[in-house]
Amino acid sequence: MRTLYLTLILLLSVCLGANAQRAKSVILVYLDGGPAQTDTFDPKPQAGRNYYGSYSGVCKTNVEGIEIGEKLPLLAGMADKYSLIRTLTHGSNAHETGHYAMITGDTSGGAVVYPSFGAVISYMKRDSYKGILPSYISVTSANSRFNEGGFLGNEYKSFDTGGKPEADEYEVEGVVNKFVNREKMDKRMALLDKFENQPMDKELIDSLRGVNMEFVWGNGREVFNLANEPDSIRKRYGKSRLGQSCLVARRLVEAGVPFVNVRMTGWDTHKKHFQKMGSMLPNLDRALSALIADLDARGLLDSTIVLCGGEFGRTPRVEWEAPWNGGRAHFGKVFSYLVAGGGFHGGKVVGKSDKTGEKVAERPVSPSDLIGTVYMLMGIDPYGTLPHVSEGDLPILPSLLDEKKSYGLLYEIIDLKKPAYER
Repeated sequence: MRTLYLTLILLLSVCLGANAQRAKSVILVYLDGGPAQTDTFDPKPQAGRNYYGSYSGVCKTNVEGIEIGEKLPLLAGMADKYSLIRTLTHGSNAHETGHYAMITGDTSGGAVVYPSFGAVISYMKRDSYKGILPSYISVTSANSRFNEGGFLGNEYKSFDTGGKPEADEYEVEGVVNKFVNREKMDKRMALLDKFENQPMDKELIDSLRGVNMEFVWGNGREVFNLANEPDSIRKRYGKSRLGQSCLVARRLVEAGVPFVNVRMTGWDTHKKHFQKMGSMLPNLDRALSALIADLDARGLLDSTIVLCGGEFGRTPRVEWEAPWNGGRAHFGKVFSYLVAGGGFHGGKVVGKSDKTGEKVAERPVSPSDLIGTVYMLMGIDPYGTLPHVSEGDLPILPSLLDEKKSYGLLYEIIDLKKPAYER
């Protein structure tokens, strides 16, 4: 079976050839816990109160025929800048399994634990990316253990910034510490020089130290200094954790970082769902709309892919009974993602769920379909391979080769044409 897979990969790769790169960076706004698709990007106002809960209205967007949740008016005014995927599906209602599917694209059920797609992009851009900052950064923490480098190694895992970007001073792990200034650091370095007595390694030590000092005290440090931003911009994103994290993401993309993961927790709303959404949805609306608009105004949206979603959705039917008291449970059958920039068209909708949002009615989309499309826009062959230390070359996305796990790359919302050989 493995020989057949690798033969198929080789044939597809030869036919596909080198993809024309559309995007240079990816920003994944990850709503950890699973946002409700019916309250965000796939509202069902006609389904009745047991489905729409407290949100019976919708926002008409600036694209005729597209409606989104009533708590997202800012995003509604810019629907021509993004597309919606309303039929993502992997079928799992477990957090860990859902994280793994959406972060790696692997739903094959094989024994090999795959690297996250951020790690894959970091690995694939290892020769072309020359920045001092890590090529894969999570603001402020990784989504799960699956954000690591997997079999590619820890060199390609996510660098987690830690800290609070919404604070007066954003402290970044190993980079920005308010208790250590440049004068103190110079004294420490001078003291360290006195103790070193390995002249054979002096050149290597100086080289490594130079890189580290540039990382801590050079221009890379200034990327995290939000005090450099006009207050009007900071307010536009919102002073919430999510808002200021998205602003950091824009600054990282400006610095050339290939993959930025923005994680926002709190979306696992089993209890009192609508009370929590009363503040969380407006924060999302402000932060995400500001990010897309800001990237666009700076000429960066065409080269930056923006993705927004979680590990799954939530049950369309509200759980009114105790102890949930108006909550929504996990739901992996059908859920939504927003995609923008980097070669993705705006003003489109992929897929259709049924009238209550409980089943895929048209055009299912698998995690590998989405991530494979991102790879393609980044100039990475989604049918290529990755080196495994003991298994040899493995397919980047094994699920993409399985007709039961993949439904086709998203050619309907990208600039690239579907090759004749692809199903």
